[in-house]
Amino acid sequence: MSERKASPGRRKRRLLSPEEKWEIFLEVTSQELTQADAARKWGVDTSVVIKLRRDAKDAALAAFAASKPGRSRDPRDHEIEMLHGELARVTEAIKEQAIELSLVRGKSRWA
Repeated sequence: MSERKASPGRRKRRLLSPEEKWEIFLEVTSQELTQADAARKWGVDTSVVIKLRRDAKDAALAAFAASKPGRSRDPRDHEIEMLHGELARVTEAIKEQAIELSLVRGKSRWA
């Protein structure tokens, strides 16, 4: 049997906990470490640090967009918004199917 060895330039994939990701984010954004230094310290590729920062920014912007100043949101509001979106999607699908059905029936000799 042959034994598979990792490529000399490749690192073993490291799974980071949410707390570790937060630590990396804080170190880089506070300019305590550069992205490359943080990647070396935590044993990950620089692209992981870059993606981590981008994900944190996207999540923060989404949270800011969803929040209303001065009022805390009811947890059910999010579920209601999702259900409204699902209702709109299903309504559009039904409309499309109704149109398709009427076209099929109109072309059929047996309708």
